[in-house]
Amino acid sequence: MRLSETQKDQIINELKISAIRSSGPGGQNVNKVNTKIELRFNLNDSAVFTETQKQRLGIKLKNRINSDGVIVLFESSERSQLKNKQQAIAMLVELIERALTPVKRRMKTKPTISSKLKRLEKKKQQSTKKQLRQRPDL
Repeated sequence: MRLSETQKDQIINELKISAIRSSGPGGQNVNKVNTKIELRFNLNDSAVFTETQKQRLGIKLKNRINSDGVIVLFESSERSQLKNKQQAIAMLVELIERALTPVKRRMKTKPTISSKLKRLEKKKQQSTKKQLRQRPDL
């Protein structure tokens, strides 16, 4: 399920974003600048989703939600705080969209006549090959 732009804006408004020191690449920059982003989204208090959507998100994202019902994400792949912030928001939106997308049910199909015939022909070939490997009757 795709989120609309208004829903994305509402999610962004409800986010709590903080910057912390990163342990990634950057040399001296790492010691001075807070580039790692910690993103928190309180699912229980969110006004964006209905109760059924919240339940579905709670089930699908149970490994990413803490006991308070808050989704916590960390992003530190870039050296820039702004880029990390954008990536963390994009990651959250993608997680939510993937969790809200319903799973397609598999349609049962029958094998075609030609596939049945091919299977039987292959079995016959295998059978004759095995027959030829046996010792001859004397």
